[in-house]
Formats: sequence, C-alpha cells, structure tokens
Amino acid sequence: MEQLLDKFGRKISYLRLAVTDRCNFRCQYCMPAEGIQIVERAELLTFKEMYRITRVLSELGVNKVRLTGGEPFVRRDFMKFLESLSFNDRLDQINITTNGALIGEHIAALEKMKINAVNLSIDSLKEENFNTIVRRKSFQKVIQVLNDLEQSSIRLKLNIVTLPGVNTDEILDFVALTKEKDIAVRFIEEMPFNGKGLRETKELWNYTKIYDHITNHFQDIEKIDNGKSSTSHNFRVKGYKGTFGIIPAFTRTICGDCNRIRITATGLFKNCLFDQGVFNVRDFIRKGASDDDLKQLFINTVHHKPENGFVAEKMRGTDIVSESMSTIGG
Repeated sequence: MEQLLDKFGRKISYLRLAVTDRCNFRCQYCMPAEGIQIVERAELLTFKEMYRITRVLSELGVNKVRLTGGEPFVRRDFMKFLESLSFNDRLDQINITTNGALIGEHIAALEKMKINAVNLSIDSLKEENFNTIVRRKSFQKVIQVLNDLEQSSIRLKLNIVTLPGVNTDEILDFVALTKEKDIAVRFIEEMPFNGKGLRETKELWNYTKIYDHITNHFQDIEKIDNGKSSTSHNFRVKGYKGTFGIIPAFTRTICGDCNRIRITATGLFKNCLFDQGVFNVRDFIRKGASDDDLKQLFINTVHHKPENGFVAEKMRGTDIVSESMSTIGG
C-alpha cells in the first residue's frame, strides 16, 4: 500500500478535518466578539466530499481522524456523517472536538458508533469566568456534558487553553479533577489564532511555567509514555485515576515526529497548523479529479511538509498569523 511520507521520513497517519467554520460560541482566544466572516455554504466541503477524502487518505495509511469545527454539531446531519465514517474499516480512531453545548443529546448514539474519544473544550470551572471566556451563558450545560461523558464508554479529554490573567489560577483545580475522574486534562499554550493575532499579556504561561506551577503544588508526579507523535507531554499524580498533559502548541517542541495533516471546512489542505494552506482539495475534486489523482496529489504535497511549525510560519513571508481557529479547524 502506498503511504504518505514526508522528506524527513515521517509517516502521516492522522487527519484533522473541520466540518464547518461556524460556531455557537465566541471564545476570546478563537475569534473576535463579533465573530468571523463565515463562508457561503456552497463553499464548504459536502459530507460526500469529506467521506471521499477520508476514504482516499485511509487507503494511504491515515487511520485516525479528528472531526473539528468551528463546532461540528452545529452542522446539520453531522451525526449521519459520523455514522458513515464508522463503516470505514481502515479507520482505527474517530475522535471529535466539541465545545459541549450541543453534544449532550447525542452521547448515547455516539457510544454505539466507532467514536473513540471526545475532546471537550472547557476553559474554566467557574461559571462567571467560563461564560466570560466563551461570551455565552452555557456553563451549566457544558458541565452536565462533562459529567455525562465521563460516565459514558467514550474516552474524555478536557482541553484548557491557558489564558494569562484569565484562567491560569484554575490550573490546579483542573488537575485536582483527575483524582476521582478517569479523564485526561490537557493544558494548551495560547496561540495567535483568534482572528487578530497573539494577545499582549504581562505573563508568558508556556509549557515550562505550567509544568513548574503544577509540580510545585502536587507531589509524586509520574511521567507517562506519550507514545510516538503525541501532541502532549502527559503525567499523572500518583494514585489519581486520571492524567494531565501539556500541549506546547506555540513553543512547538512536538513537531519532530508530527504525523498530522489538516483539511479545513472549505477544503484547504494544510501540512502544518502554522502554514497558509497548500492547495484546495475541494476545487480539485469539483474539477473532476479521480481517486488516483487525489492520491498522487496527497503524496506529492505531504512530501514537502515543513520540518516544524517555525519553518511553516517563516514560509508565510511577512503575513501575521491571525486566522481564527474556527476557520482553520480546532
């Protein structure tokens, strides 16, 4: 079987696919309060096109797919799309990233599908602070979803973007959750993908500062084998049921064995989170590309994947990194 290999010998096996650029939240680190200019629906990949892309990529060795947005559950018929993906036997993992506001009624159905894990974005355990961050009054609904998912058969990860001066005082509270809950809490360095660029802050809460803050308050921290191509450095407080991890998304010390590609909701293929996009697979398909054409294009494009996120950012030229994460795909 042909495989996706870059010039550094890295095998690409993980697709992050955004199913929409729309979102029902307005998180401070993702987009401006007024939102972003969303594209016309005709410009979005159809679910049929997404299924075809995923199938072709799975024939090239991609065995893990994460479905993102925007918020994936705002798109009509998303559950039907998930069901269709579940029939692809080449996929070992189908995961979802969600803000939690709309997933609650679907948890039972998701358990019957081949859904391995849900990443729930929740940046505060305090109602007022949470609602301020997401600019919506949705805390109670999201907390209920957290508890329901934790009781389900689906693996649960909590994604917390560490926002200096906003929620860093809650880092220890999130770690404490892992004492009785078998969940993975993951702290993510803040990135410039908020529609404006990197925020000016008085403090820099990077991987090192987050780790030192946690280890200064919790004893007996155990390192967990991350596994190849993990996006996070993972740990456990000895005796706790769950784990915590830190994703150095901005300092980018996880690029060395990257196995990921991204496709946005409009079909823009990205070799790296920090690049501008390489080509539009939507347009290629709508011009009549065959499956073999797609395969060859994917193989050729992945071969030129940049070594790391800093190289990818430099290749942008003078452009400031300021896209919304909702546009890119979280």
